[in-house]
Order: sequence, then structure tokens, then C-alpha cells
Amino acid sequence: MADDGAGPVSDGDIDAYARDGVVWLKGVFAPHWIERLAEAFERAKASPGPEAVDHAPEEGAGRFVTDLFLWRRDPEVRRFLFESPAGAIAARLMRAEAATLFFDTMWIKEPGVRKPTAWHQDQPYYPVDGDQLAVVWLPLDPVPEEVALAFVRGSHRWHRWFEPTRTTDGTRFAKATSYEPVPDIDHAPPDTYDVIRKRMDPGDCVVFHGLTLHGAPGNPQKHRRRRALSIVCLGDDAIASRRPSTRPRLADTGFTPGQPFRGPHFPRLWPRENREGDQP
Repeated sequence: MADDGAGPVSDGDIDAYARDGVVWLKGVFAPHWIERLAEAFERAKASPGPEAVDHAPEEGAGRFVTDLFLWRRDPEVRRFLFESPAGAIAARLMRAEAATLFFDTMWIKEPGVRKPTAWHQDQPYYPVDGDQLAVVWLPLDPVPEEVALAFVRGSHRWHRWFEPTRTTDGTRFAKATSYEPVPDIDHAPPDTYDVIRKRMDPGDCVVFHGLTLHGAPGNPQKHRRRRALSIVCLGDDAIASRRPSTRPRLADTGFTPGQPFRGPHFPRLWPRENREGDQP
């Protein structure tokens, strides 16, 4: 059964998202969704897709991995995206009439992984122009504060775009771009940046703007994984663009710069539509 609406999102949450570029919501996903996603993650890890990446092979194969577009091949992920409150939450926070799925990502950091997720913005990686780009990030495991995503409050309103680099080795996607280098958040003098983070539990989510600077440490926990699903959602003003690091590759979808994102490659999450069998 679908979870209707976005009841957990208050007017205060909408204001916080606009002001800070990030907002946390507690207990918005029922336990059955988390259980189904955990099972889907095991299937994806056993049978990786073409976009799967091992980000820390030096620490042992499969210990820090991501995989994209699970919704295209796993019915439980597809059911979650089209029946859970995720799309409605994104639309409400973006103040958008609709929320369109750009893509989903599975994140797994096994216990003891040292490699961090470096500070970055998401939107410079994507071939998307427009202000309405929100990422819904939900953990499948308890996330202590020392392992949690960290954000620079208000950085989505700096009007600055920072250089996208590969998580695996830190290399740039293009030899010459107009992007700025990412500032050294971790070694800046105290109070230079307003960094915020919160512990999270399964069922919670954090939603952040595509230009909000964020990063995460490794997973120093000895016995607990850090698994999460992120969902990139597009609002009313999002159109296709060109980026040196285009992800996903628009050439694979037939889209060209300036087009709004529509059709089976980028289905609408909210308002709900009948999606039975609707996948590219």
C-alpha cells in the first residue's frame, strides 16, 4: 500500500531547507520499507549493475561500493520510490508542483572502511540546470554522529560551483573547467564554516539541495555497516544541461540540453502515476 502525502514535512522544514540547504526528518519511512531495501541491497551487491563502482579497492574488494539505477532492475526499490513518501517529501521541500526521479544510488560502507566521502556538491556532477534539485538520503542502519553526513549550512546560496572529482582516486573529470577548487573545510580555522551533522536511525532521512557542500567520514565502526539509499529528485525548473562529469549520460537517454526531464527514463514520483511495468 502506498504511503500517501508528505505529512512529516512542516512549514518550518520548508523554511529550513530554503535557508540552510538541508533538513532532517525523523521516522518518515515505515520499517517494512527499510527491510525491503536491505534485501534489495543484498541482491544488488551479489549482482552489480553496469554503474557499480568499488571506491576503495585498496581496502579490500567490495568494502566501499556504490551502484546506480537499482529501480530499473529491482521491483522492491521501484515500489519504494513510487509508493513511499520520498517523492512527496522532495516536492514539498523544493516548493515544486512535481518531483521527477533522476536516479537512485546504493551506498555501502562496510565496518572499518577508512576512505571518506570528500567534501563536494552534487549538482556539478549532473547534467542538470535549475534550482530545484533535492537529494533524499536515508540510512538502512543506525548512523552515529561521528559517521554521519556533514553539511555546510547555507552553502547552496553561495552562488559558487565547486570542482567535481572522483571518489575513488580524487581525480578531476575534465582537464579544464570553470569550477572552483573545493575549500578545505576540515582544516579551516574554527568558525570559518557552519558545519552541521546529526545522528540518524533507519526510517529517518536527510534532504539537501544539489549545491549544498557535504561530505562524510569513513566507517570506523567495528561491527556495523553504513548502508544508505540516495534519491536525486528534480523539480519544475530542472532542465538538461552539459557537464564534463555528466552522470547519468544523457546521450543514453536521447535528451539534449534545454529539455525538461520527462518520460520513462525520468519518471514522475509525485504526484503519483500508475507505473505498473513502466521502466526504460
